[in-house]
Amino acid sequence: MSDQPRDPERNRITARIGRVASVGANISGAVGARMMGADQAALAKAVRQALGRSKGPLMKVAQLLSTIPDLLPEAYAKEFRTLQAHAPAMGWPFVQRRMRAELGDDWLTKYRTFDREAAAAASLGQVHRATAHDGRALACKLQYPDMASAVEADLGQLRTLLGLFKNMDGSIDSSEAILEVGERLREELDYARELKQMRLFALMLANEPTINTPEPLEELSTKRLLTMTWLDGKGLMHWLDESQETRNHIARMLFKAWWGPMTRYGVIHGDPHLGNYALTENAERLQLLDFGCVRIFPPRFLEGVVGLWGGLKAGDMDQVAHSYEIWGFKNLNAELIDALTMWARFIYGPMLDDRVRTIADDVPPSEYGRREAFAVRKRLQTLGPVLIPREFVFMDRAAIGLGAAFLHLKAELNFSAMFAESVADFSPEALAQRQTEALAAVGLSSAY
Repeated sequence: MSDQPRDPERNRITARIGRVASVGANISGAVGARMMGADQAALAKAVRQALGRSKGPLMKVAQLLSTIPDLLPEAYAKEFRTLQAHAPAMGWPFVQRRMRAELGDDWLTKYRTFDREAAAAASLGQVHRATAHDGRALACKLQYPDMASAVEADLGQLRTLLGLFKNMDGSIDSSEAILEVGERLREELDYARELKQMRLFALMLANEPTINTPEPLEELSTKRLLTMTWLDGKGLMHWLDESQETRNHIARMLFKAWWGPMTRYGVIHGDPHLGNYALTENAERLQLLDFGCVRIFPPRFLEGVVGLWGGLKAGDMDQVAHSYEIWGFKNLNAELIDALTMWARFIYGPMLDDRVRTIADDVPPSEYGRREAFAVRKRLQTLGPVLIPREFVFMDRAAIGLGAAFLHLKAELNFSAMFAESVADFSPEALAQRQTEALAAVGLSSAY
């Protein structure tokens, strides 16, 4: 018998049952709409309304899925993009309970100051400002109660919803995508892991003087509490009316912050939400603020990323097809390769065009990739359902999010030259060695 006390907020069947009952009551209307023969648009609206009433992880996941092109039929993606994952902050009684549970009855003595009101709140937790005894400004991220049970219950409900989509649309098999989303969401609940991921990004970006990451305080952190230094700055949207030079500078920093870790270590920041970035005075430095959603890829996957770029650039379709095989696409034939290449030419387009340009001309940020995704889905309906490999999901999502940020900034850069520089000395063997050493240095495993 273990002497370890039982975790009162573990994934509990009683909590899951309560969550399923609550969410299921909201979703029943959507299922009823399906049984009554509602069309795609009407059913999508019913599902969105149900999710809006459910709150919590399910709404966060629905928002996430809406940012992954091709995964959802457009009617659902459009409705889900209107969901707001932010929630009202929980009050001081919750804060006291959480902090006592994580740091003990004397938790308040471990800070010089601690703000009673939350500085920010989202679907899984909230952030409070505090001050360390050495004077450093701190951010304390507190997880809401029973999130592990809520996540498991909501993922089960989500599988039901995606089953409806598959039956009505038939172009995409999202079964592996749901496994991927579930795994990343469970990781987001582990703040001890996020602390290590924060340190990993600090290590990977150590040679980028214009990119900052917070410093975690391990002695004031647990699986459900993360204390880190507070990084001041103004959000990305504040800079949209600045000079072209300033906006280009911001875009270069974003490119380095995303593609640098990707091409050298096989690691991406999987949440491209604009609120995860801030900039210091005069946009001199980029502040990275959240590290809950991070994807670590096997080095061979990056061989496919770089190989696809090279194949498209050289017009070598054998290399292109081999890259899809590396990524895990099954049952490849000429028609499927052609459909996948429609999407690849869109994603890689700016990196194949050796000139200064925008990421996409005359496209609103919210529509980036939507037209192309619709065309690809239409092609896949004659071939599907096509199984989307799980590793593909967050790379696709993050690439689209990064492109939308470039569109907001109206950045004009030579993306081709920047990407070529980032992969100039690419080697899967060298990446594997760097990745192994970096993960070991921060205490993360290399399990994929």
